Amino acid sequence: MPSPILRARHVVAVSAVLVGVLASVGWSPPVGASTAVETVATLEPAVERVAQLPRMRSLLVSVDGRLQAERYFNGAAAHRAANMKSASKSIISLLVGIALDQGHIDSVDTQINQFFPEYLDDPAKEQITIEDLLTMRAGLETTSNRNYGRWVQSGNWVRHVLTRPLVAVPGTQMIYSTGSTHLLSAIITKASGMDTHRFARRYLGEPMGISVPRWTADPQGILFGGNEMSMTPRDMLAIGEMYLNCGRVGTRQIVSEGWVHTSVRTHATRDWRPERSYGYGWWVREVDGHDAFYAWGYGGQFIYVVPGLRLVTVMTSSPNPGEGLRAHRQSLYDLMEEEIVPAVAAGLQTRQGLGTTGTSLVDNGGAAL
Repeated sequence: MPSPILRARHVVAVSAVLVGVLASVGWSPPVGASTAVETVATLEPAVERVAQLPRMRSLLVSVDGRLQAERYFNGAAAHRAANMKSASKSIISLLVGIALDQGHIDSVDTQINQFFPEYLDDPAKEQITIEDLLTMRAGLETTSNRNYGRWVQSGNWVRHVLTRPLVAVPGTQMIYSTGSTHLLSAIITKASGMDTHRFARRYLGEPMGISVPRWTADPQGILFGGNEMSMTPRDMLAIGEMYLNCGRVGTRQIVSEGWVHTSVRTHATRDWRPERSYGYGWWVREVDGHDAFYAWGYGGQFIYVVPGLRLVTVMTSSPNPGEGLRAHRQSLYDLMEEEIVPAVAAGLQTRQGLGTTGTSLVDNGGAAL
């Protein structure tokens, strides 16, 4: 018996103006002529293979806002929030964009000495900007990897980050550090007068109709910037679709279109992985020849957006350390590169004025769509 995910072939309307447009130079919400995408049966074996991965928790695939596949594995369910780990950094970037739109922050060129003068022990650190934090080019010694434990066990996370030595000129070298995005959470708190959780609920959760559960805070009550946020996979998908639609949900602009395009443009690259670059809290790369951007968290938490295909894919996995973690992550990269993106791209057929037809049958943990 065929899988309930793909029991039939489905046709989804997609804007023709988007096909072939590069994410790096921007795109527009769908208008005018449309392109049909068939969710072909070739996706079904891929989903069945994913089901065999012991670390896998969910897989959701959406084309032009229409859910084509939704499966949960190993005890996960649609109503259960997933720890996004470092995919939280993309959400923090989104909140910074909203803070700019709301007038709480003047510019990404604003220097951090406006917020933390008491912790800056080197005049060169005063030159660090909000953009440097967004792009991981603050120049401070990292608080991630081997330094992570010492940082989160410190009595003042913001002070600990800012008293790390400068190891590069601010604005130059990419040094991945969760401390940089934690400073962004502290800036949102200082600039808006509300903690980052309250800010996220007011300007993101409520207008989008998604849940933003409270997450970990540092000893001073600053919500963790860049780790430990949780959302349901469907709410993660809603974030991806909002970015796909240039910051809009329906007619409501959640974050400015300019912020979306700037966020997913290459701003920094690590020398040893030039094929994978970094924007404002989002990773940027090609997937099977198509420009894409994605949120990425430890263990295999992903929100992928491929604008040229009107494709959003969410994958969640066990966030716990353990055997096979690296192989699992590679399996998810391969899933996008070799199966999901090629299958959707192969189904593209240009048509004029085609409406959405067909019914998407998904296994959504018992919840009816």
